[in-house]
Amino acid sequence: MSIEKACPSAGPAPSRRTLSGPTMGTRFSCVYFARQDFDESRLARALLEAVGNVDQQMSSWKASSDLNRLNAADIGAWVSVPGELETVLASAIEIGRQSQGLFDIGVGDALRAWGFGAAATAPDGALIAALPPVRLAAHDVLDVDMLQHRVRKRAAISLDLSGIAKGFGVDELARVMNAFGMRDWLVGIDGEMRARGAKPDGSPWVVAHERPTPGVREPMGVLELSDIAVATSGNYRHFHEIDGRRVSHTIVPESGCPLDNGIASVTVLATTCMAADAWATALLVAGLVSGLELARKAGVEAIFVQQDGTIHGLG
Repeated sequence: MSIEKACPSAGPAPSRRTLSGPTMGTRFSCVYFARQDFDESRLARALLEAVGNVDQQMSSWKASSDLNRLNAADIGAWVSVPGELETVLASAIEIGRQSQGLFDIGVGDALRAWGFGAAATAPDGALIAALPPVRLAAHDVLDVDMLQHRVRKRAAISLDLSGIAKGFGVDELARVMNAFGMRDWLVGIDGEMRARGAKPDGSPWVVAHERPTPGVREPMGVLELSDIAVATSGNYRHFHEIDGRRVSHTIVPESGCPLDNGIASVTVLATTCMAADAWATALLVAGLVSGLELARKAGVEAIFVQQDGTIHGLG
């Protein structure tokens, strides 16, 4: 018996496939390898449905979103929420506590006042003046009942999930890929990425570490990913220019004012993209010295880039 007959050919090597689609005001992406006979139409629909559900549940821009339904609810009233939103709210509360309020989803009113909320285009002096001098943290006034899938606010608060929902959306893309039996893939939403496995040749997935320069999209290095997620929070894409001063879209929860601490970006690597997304924001607000210590306590890898380009890493 010939060797060829005893060990039949495994067929052609898997080819590189890509999928993408609109979500959350940007686009999601998916890179994977599959045989030529793989029908990706079902996978494409499942990915689009997954991120669509996240957007519909957690968007601050969609009037009909479940998040806005919760924001509009009376204080003290229990509101039934979908499982995905429940998961994100519970995680946001936990990371809020762990970060001592540096990550806080209760800054929706401040975002609108400073011109970054839904339909806002510029800071509004009247809304800024009306911001409360003493702010309540979401983890102190929000209750999540995981048994009955409901949430209530014990005080007036405006919730915004822009610092965590996109990361969860990436995790939902990962969930779909796993459900379809895919072992090696790279998925992402606008720079928030999660990878599993490796390329067919065994090499890791490689993504750019973006230079935090306004108006310029260029890499300052690369990150190798395998079974890990990465997210970046920074002040170089979304901001207002007022009298030559840059007003950041990142809000300091304690004060309700835009962040200005000399840090241009923080990139975090974690096991889930939701965690990486939220911790990147928390560490950005913390600043360099406190942020490095907080990253150690949280057990996450972090890269801090100062506005002068100096890089500090913890991993």
